Amino acid sequence: MASSTILSRKIIKPSPSIPSSHRHYNLSFRDQTANPAYLPIAALYSKPENHNITQISHILENSLSKILFFYYPFAGRIKDNKYVDCNDTGAEYFNVHVNCQMSEILTNPYNDAIEIVFPQNLAWSNSLSKERSSLVVVQLSHFDCGGVAVSICVSHKIADGYSACKFLSDWISMARDDELNFQPSPQFDGALFFPPIDNPPPMPNVVPVTQRCVSKMYNFSSSSLFKLKDIVSTNSQIQKPSRIEVATSLLHKCGVDVSMAKLGVFKPTMLFHVMNLRPPIPLNTMGNANCLFSATAMTQDNITLPNYVAQLQKAKQQLRDELKDMNTDQLASHAIEKIKEIAIIMKQDAFDMYFCTSLCTFGSHKIDFGWGSPIRVTQVKQPMKNQFIFMDDPTGEGINVLITLTEADMLLFQNNKELLQFASPVVQSLE
Repeated sequence: MASSTILSRKIIKPSPSIPSSHRHYNLSFRDQTANPAYLPIAALYSKPENHNITQISHILENSLSKILFFYYPFAGRIKDNKYVDCNDTGAEYFNVHVNCQMSEILTNPYNDAIEIVFPQNLAWSNSLSKERSSLVVVQLSHFDCGGVAVSICVSHKIADGYSACKFLSDWISMARDDELNFQPSPQFDGALFFPPIDNPPPMPNVVPVTQRCVSKMYNFSSSSLFKLKDIVSTNSQIQKPSRIEVATSLLHKCGVDVSMAKLGVFKPTMLFHVMNLRPPIPLNTMGNANCLFSATAMTQDNITLPNYVAQLQKAKQQLRDELKDMNTDQLASHAIEKIKEIAIIMKQDAFDMYFCTSLCTFGSHKIDFGWGSPIRVTQVKQPMKNQFIFMDDPTGEGINVLITLTEADMLLFQNNKELLQFASPVVQSLE
């Protein structure tokens, strides 16, 4: 079984130091009510041909220090859930040796093995706990075979998935900037769009008692996505279903199949999807700028691909119409009520619930610091069952989806014939 040894731990501070005019960054309302968990992402690389581990670590540390100057709140500390003290405290940086071959991780049928490239028990943990207050934590892992992995965890209190991927993308550009000309332009103005409130209400915990979950990654090739789109368009009035919509609908249907196999009857479902609010909010606005929309299936007829894609599109458009005429106070109330609604529905257990997040088009598959493209980009399993995280595959045309289910449900899900007709497990080696 793989184990790891910490070789060093450093604090990487911004360079140059943050000016006094930028020392205080107000959290937006969406930041105040965001889950404090770390958002984790990792990239794994085969043995670099032209870089040794010392050179790689130097590149990462030097460029991280530079990019933190532009993303100055990421190097600070949150105070009273109201603001970030941008005090140059810095980000944590671990250099770790993993005592196994990288192929042991990549050929494992379960994605759970990837946890070894993250600091122990960090991913999805509370970023505001007394044990750890860094808002950004990076780990460089190197394997016995010479392969390396770079993982990053960013606190959800200062970044949603879009912001975390934008930070990562700009960090990569900084690492590859030999001419020292790169000038990223993130804007930390979320409070203008979601003004903070003095006493934000405590958010209900939507994560139930810890469940024994496992995760697997599946790939939808561009050709499979085209076939799914064609099925939807041919059997409905929907002309341009998106690749996320058709993949979500298929996975949801497979989840329902699992539920019916266990219960013997159809149980209503509710699927929540995260929607990025950029635009209309500017693309360079960092922080949390998203909201949830949901689609419900009350009968078995609702789960056919055309019907469910229609449901998703209708729910998304309905949310856009609602938000269009809301002022900032109404936006705040809407966000609070949506989270409370989820907590109540989960407690009632009247629905099977699914949660989806898409990192597609955010550039997560292009994590090349200068020693080549990654073999795999992934996250660790979610702390809650029935989660689907979508990412671009290495081609940029297909989709990799990380699926977290209970162990018992995964045994049924992974054998679903319709799933395997359009998606294949992501399991590979270095051969």
